Amino acid sequence: MRLEEQVMKKLMEHHITVTTTESCTGGLLAGTMLNVPGASAVYEEGYITYSNQAKEKLLGVSHETLQKYGAVSKETAEEMAAGAARSAKADAALSTTGIAGPDGGTKEKPVGLIYIGCSLFGKVTVRELRLHGTREENRNETVRQALLLLAEQVSCIK
Repeated sequence: MRLEEQVMKKLMEHHITVTTTESCTGGLLAGTMLNVPGASAVYEEGYITYSNQAKEKLLGVSHETLQKYGAVSKETAEEMAAGAARSAKADAALSTTGIAGPDGGTKEKPVGLIYIGCSLFGKVTVRELRLHGTREENRNETVRQALLLLAEQVSCIK
């Protein structure tokens, strides 16, 4: 069974609703989750919040957070996940923000720096990734890591 099937099955078993908000993956995470038959039982809605304005308008990410830490930051990933869960009224939310490449990186924030946020029942966990693949590889690995993070969080539920 593929990873996304395992994750969606767990969500269905526990009746956990989910939403996604994506920047660097641009809908790839939602599309991967929605490839699973029956996903509509738990998947609420998704957001592609590529611009800072979209992050603020749709998710309530603080302008101050974006100014101080930037779109590619732990803080932004955290606010994206919390905001998506709140906006969609979902139990869980996954967020992705980062620099997929091949350009756009800086010394402080190199290509392949990605942050994944996972909100589950109001508790947000953020994971930092340092990837070294092509743009496509980085996006695919981000999706895989986001699904793994959600699976880990859901497995902690009693």
